[in-house]
Amino acid sequence: MRAIPDVITHINLPSGPVAVDAHEYLTNPANWTLEFANHMAAKEGLSLSPLHHEVIRFMRDYYDQHGIAADARFVLKYLAARDGLTKSGAKQMLFTLFPYGYVKQACKIAGMKQPRAWSTG
Repeated sequence: MRAIPDVITHINLPSGPVAVDAHEYLTNPANWTLEFANHMAAKEGLSLSPLHHEVIRFMRDYYDQHGIAADARFVLKYLAARDGLTKSGAKQMLFTLFPYGYVKQACKIAGMKQPRAWSTG
């Protein structure tokens, strides 16, 4: 638990406002839309490629199946199996897709709540 309370704000998208925390992570992953993903990616300076969308879809499916956000190791395993990569190669690919880190960019764009126990890298 954090020592300070979460501050909830809203991002106004063309389809309507969505609630986010002070760091602009969705407060409710069920409110995620592709529109939100594209908006956040643009704010992060990313143009989403088909591979970005595939990783985001994997993360969203994992969340739907397990009720929690996938940590990076599951995404690394997915990328390694998908492309026959080593763990190191999968990690390099993930950081090529999301250069400021899995939590900072991938989780945010995929609509996950801000992880409380993970690093921000």
